[in-house]
Amino acid sequence: MLIVNWYGMIKVTRLDGMEYYINPNQIERIEINPDTTLIMLSGKHHIVRDEVDNVLEKIEAYQRRTAPPVMQE
Repeated sequence: MLIVNWYGMIKVTRLDGMEYYINPNQIERIEINPDTTLIMLSGKHHIVRDEVDNVLEKIEAYQRRTAPPVMQE
Protein backbone atom coordinates (compact mmCIF):
# COMPACT_ATOMS: atom_id res chain seq x y z
CA MET A 1 0.00 0.00 0.00
CA LEU A 2 1.35 3.41 -1.00
CA ILE A 3 0.75 6.11 1.59
CA VAL A 4 1.26 9.65 0.37
CA ASN A 5 1.07 12.79 2.48
CA TRP A 6 -0.77 15.44 0.44
CA TYR A 7 -0.64 17.84 3.40
CA GLY A 8 2.09 19.90 1.74
CA MET A 9 0.36 20.11 -1.64
CA ILE A 10 -2.63 21.65 -3.39
CA LYS A 11 -4.78 19.84 -5.95
CA VAL A 12 -5.09 21.30 -9.45
CA THR A 13 -6.67 19.99 -12.65
CA ARG A 14 -4.96 19.88 -16.02
CA LEU A 15 -6.85 20.92 -19.14
CA ASP A 16 -7.42 17.23 -20.00
CA GLY A 17 -9.18 16.69 -16.65
CA MET A 18 -6.34 14.87 -14.86
CA GLU A 19 -6.03 15.95 -11.23
CA TYR A 20 -2.65 16.15 -9.56
CA TYR A 21 -0.93 17.83 -6.63
CA ILE A 22 1.77 20.47 -6.63
CA ASN A 23 3.77 22.16 -3.90
CA PRO A 24 2.51 25.76 -3.66
CA ASN A 25 5.85 26.86 -2.18
CA GLN A 26 7.39 26.15 -5.58
CA ILE A 27 5.07 28.50 -7.51
CA GLU A 28 6.98 31.57 -8.64
CA ARG A 29 4.05 33.31 -10.33
CA ILE A 30 0.62 32.77 -11.86
CA GLU A 31 -0.32 34.05 -15.30
CA ILE A 32 -3.73 34.26 -16.97
CA ASN A 33 -3.39 34.01 -20.75
CA PRO A 34 -6.40 33.07 -20.98
CA ASP A 35 -5.82 29.78 -19.12
CA THR A 36 -4.38 29.81 -15.62
CA THR A 37 -0.67 29.04 -15.91
CA LEU A 38 1.45 28.22 -12.87
CA ILE A 39 5.13 29.01 -13.42
CA MET A 40 7.28 27.10 -10.98
CA LEU A 41 10.65 28.12 -9.54
CA SER A 42 12.20 25.48 -11.80
CA GLY A 43 10.79 27.25 -14.86
CA LYS A 44 8.29 24.49 -15.59
CA HIS A 45 4.81 25.64 -16.64
CA HIS A 46 1.57 23.98 -15.51
CA ILE A 47 -1.56 25.02 -17.42
CA VAL A 48 -4.60 24.24 -15.29
CA ARG A 49 -8.40 24.40 -15.56
CA ASP A 50 -8.69 26.03 -12.15
CA GLU A 51 -9.61 29.72 -12.11
CA VAL A 52 -6.86 31.91 -10.66
CA ASP A 53 -9.08 32.91 -7.69
CA ASN A 54 -9.60 29.22 -6.88
CA VAL A 55 -5.85 28.55 -6.98
CA LEU A 56 -5.21 31.52 -4.70
CA GLU A 57 -7.85 30.25 -2.23
CA LYS A 58 -6.14 26.84 -2.20
CA ILE A 59 -2.76 28.48 -1.54
CA GLU A 60 -4.24 30.56 1.32
CA ALA A 61 -5.85 27.45 2.85
CA TYR A 62 -2.51 25.62 2.55
CA GLN A 63 -0.74 28.51 4.32
CA ARG A 64 -3.31 28.48 7.14
CA ARG A 65 -2.83 24.70 7.58
CA THR A 66 0.95 24.95 7.72
CA ALA A 67 1.41 28.20 9.67
CA PRO A 68 2.69 27.88 13.21
CA PRO A 69 0.12 28.60 15.91
CA VAL A 70 -0.06 32.17 17.17
CA MET A 71 0.76 32.45 20.85
CA GLN A 72 -1.68 34.48 22.96
CA GLU A 73 -0.30 36.44 25.90
